Amino acid sequence: MKVILGLGNPGREYEATRHNVGWWVVDHVADVWRFDRWKRDGDADVSSGMVGRTRVKLVKPRTYMNLSGVAMRAYVRKPGWDASKDLLVVVDEVALQVGRYRIRARGSAGGHNGLKSVEGALESREYARLRIGVGPSPERVGIYRDLASFVLAPFARDEGDMIVELLPRLTEAVGMWVREGTDATMNVHNREAKS
Repeated sequence: MKVILGLGNPGREYEATRHNVGWWVVDHVADVWRFDRWKRDGDADVSSGMVGRTRVKLVKPRTYMNLSGVAMRAYVRKPGWDASKDLLVVVDEVALQVGRYRIRARGSAGGHNGLKSVEGALESREYARLRIGVGPSPERVGIYRDLASFVLAPFARDEGDMIVELLPRLTEAVGMWVREGTDATMNVHNREAKS
């Protein structure tokens, strides 16, 4: 079973924020793939379905970002489940400008509290992540007082439109990860993301 964990914060006030693009992606994937309706499962909302012969669970933690790893406890205990090949975390990345994305097989949390929590729950950095650019364009760099206020702010309209336009490509990347794994997905999508 593959798990795709979209990071975000619950609550209507956070829906349109930069920190919630992980939820935007898994919501889009669930719609495109016609997965089951979202339902509560412990500390998360889950939508399930099949991609070919592979069972896939889309997961949105119902905790706040800094406790996102709580949603992984049930999977860590499953016999045969291995985060290094069975988990993809979809997360916002301020170091990438809006419209960019990168897939990585492993790495540090880089100061992201959601990734820190996931890493703590897994006791490992060995899991794939799809990092979606939410960083400011050069002309907007100085308008936020700190990183927290920046990621918890809504996108400007043009930036939100760019994320929406990117959703089909991100869905393709997630599907390729399910079918072919991290390395193949990195080879195709990291190259395309630069063009």
